[in-house]
Amino acid sequence: MHLSVLGGGAVAGLILASCSTSPGNGASSTGTPKAGTAATAVPEPTSTPLAGAGGAAALQNAYVAVVQHVLPSVVQIETSQGLGSGIVYDTSGDIVTNNHVVEGATTFKVTASTGHQYTGSLVGSFPADDLAVIRVSGASLTSASFGDSAKLLVGDIVMAIGNPLGLQSSVTAGIVSATGRTVSESNGVVLPDTIQTSAEINPGNSGGALVDLAGEVVGIPTLAATDQQLGGAAPGIGFAIPSNIVTSIAGQLIKSGHVTHSGRAYLGVRIALTFGGNGALISSVDSGSPAARAGLHAGDTITAVNGKATSSPEAVTEALAGLAPGSVAKVTAVGQDGSHRTVSVTLGELPA
Repeated sequence: MHLSVLGGGAVAGLILASCSTSPGNGASSTGTPKAGTAATAVPEPTSTPLAGAGGAAALQNAYVAVVQHVLPSVVQIETSQGLGSGIVYDTSGDIVTNNHVVEGATTFKVTASTGHQYTGSLVGSFPADDLAVIRVSGASLTSASFGDSAKLLVGDIVMAIGNPLGLQSSVTAGIVSATGRTVSESNGVVLPDTIQTSAEINPGNSGGALVDLAGEVVGIPTLAATDQQLGGAAPGIGFAIPSNIVTSIAGQLIKSGHVTHSGRAYLGVRIALTFGGNGALISSVDSGSPAARAGLHAGDTITAVNGKATSSPEAVTEALAGLAPGSVAKVTAVGQDGSHRTVSVTLGELPA
């Protein structure tokens, strides 16, 4: 299944919209705790249990407690392109968000849940995972606790906290609908292993927090599905980047400003759509890359990876996104002379 951001090709009637807001349209164009950050106990709720409500009242109070705990760690990020959300990552003022929220900007207006505003600067970004870190200096911000997204189960209750449509500090609730989804953005970015959730994700939620009932961030809401055939949103279908990927990438950006260990497989080719959509045409091969060592050449057309047909560049990218560096992929290609061959490629690691 191919899902794309903001007007990409539809599959099963769905497209994906990145959830940052853009100006001029009323909406927008859209673990364990990390090292050095202590987990904070979720405070007791301030609301009074409903008489006779039993388990429903306990669940309601759990929701309230989580929101009170996490809300101070979620900020609004504004650029000349629009609005998005971010999560305070540590006590140094580092804030993690989506790359598409901050892309093209170098300074940012950051609004805390208290309403206080600060100026942020870019620490670093990693477009391949649609993640970035900005920093606010001299502000007293509350850092979030990040959970282990690998422990999520389908059916777990989660909440999305962010600033949809500029409505600051909004909360929606739902469940984990699926894990391990691979989704494609219209700009060619493929996100592996995303969390599908029924918690509503709207323009402006991008970069915010997907949290569990323990008050831990388990993901960053990034994409929402829209129905291309009927128009409008496809309720209950949103996607978040898992917290384990977020903490790995953010930690590297904060330490050095770039990513040295992406954990993403690397083939080393530039590909384009073939005429008629019968594969992915290799337009160039990186010198010394896994593809070059395996004997793939510019002009070859990739038609399958590990026996699965790849009718488009997106299909090749999605196939690679599900593989790990060091793994061996069987790549089937058609040469310019019409010859077919299958080569074994030992994949590298995607460079920063």
